[in-house]
Amino acid sequence: MNNISRIQQKLAEKGLDAVLIYNEQNQRYAAGFPFTDGVVYVSTRKAVLLTDSRYVEAARKATQGAVEVQMFDLEHPQTQLLRTLLQEDGVKTVGAEEQTLSYASYERLQKELGISFSPAQSIFSALRASKTEEEIQCMIEAQRIAEKALDTVLGMIKPGMKERDIAAELNYQMMKNGAEGISFDTIAITGRKTSMPHGVPGDETVQAGDFVTMDFGCLKYGYCSDMTRTVAVGSATDEMKKIYSIVLEAQLQGIAHARAGITGAEIDGAARKVIEEAGYGKYFGHSFGHSLGLNIHEPPVASPANRFPMPAGAVVSAEPGIYIPGRFGVRIEDVMILRPEGSEVITKAPKQLLIL
Repeated sequence: MNNISRIQQKLAEKGLDAVLIYNEQNQRYAAGFPFTDGVVYVSTRKAVLLTDSRYVEAARKATQGAVEVQMFDLEHPQTQLLRTLLQEDGVKTVGAEEQTLSYASYERLQKELGISFSPAQSIFSALRASKTEEEIQCMIEAQRIAEKALDTVLGMIKPGMKERDIAAELNYQMMKNGAEGISFDTIAITGRKTSMPHGVPGDETVQAGDFVTMDFGCLKYGYCSDMTRTVAVGSATDEMKKIYSIVLEAQLQGIAHARAGITGAEIDGAARKVIEEAGYGKYFGHSFGHSLGLNIHEPPVASPANRFPMPAGAVVSAEPGIYIPGRFGVRIEDVMILRPEGSEVITKAPKQLLIL
């Protein structure tokens, strides 16, 4: 998969002759190959991936001629090869990733190449906000792997099991089922710790009557999955069932209202209204959802602060929660694709309250 032609179109729109891509996720988006320890050069005329001897063979195999692959070494330094490319293409205006390159690297490269960069991060933010169908299929495959892992781990959870063991089993099962890695540090927390949205798994053990919250995802073809399920062990009190049902209804309302063309604040508001009207508004502190793709958190977001229309093809999490400090919390998370006519949920795991 590569997106060279889409980037070249954006270059023309922004009045740039070329862009230098150093961010690994942007490199993968552009050329279909990450971890070059180098740079992807895209001009209106060509695309070249510059890497060293450690990656050159793999890069040529992965890109299959979609981009030219050149190797830099001591005799042919990276900046020398870049200067040659810039000269051959007659480049006058060059874009760079001002938000991800360090200030020192940004300044050094301008000096070594004898050019002045123009900010170009917005090219990638705009393009990556709307996923292609090929990208979506990668994310669906990652999601199915995560769901298989959950199915297996649900059969293991019982009183006495440590949080860190639940997290480890989720990670192992995802890798065993074909994941390239995990999307983020897996959350698996129990009891009172479920009131912490990003609690860290520790040596605490599951007790009968506890909630267990698991937030996890994996990578496939570089793309992330993300899901959260909260389950009860042995039994659940009426209050626990009530809170769970409120969170589930909030999520369903957010999903029902979600579509391309409305603001992130409107999507968030539909879910937040359910929780506020139930009297738990102060216990829902984060946003309804975030976009994901090559990164686990990408713009745009479904939050109260986002007053801009959400684009078609955005892949967004739907994850409201209620967290009562020192007692327990509930979060339910699916992932959806925003279409002009509505949202398409790609998460298939059941989400009615499960009592193990």
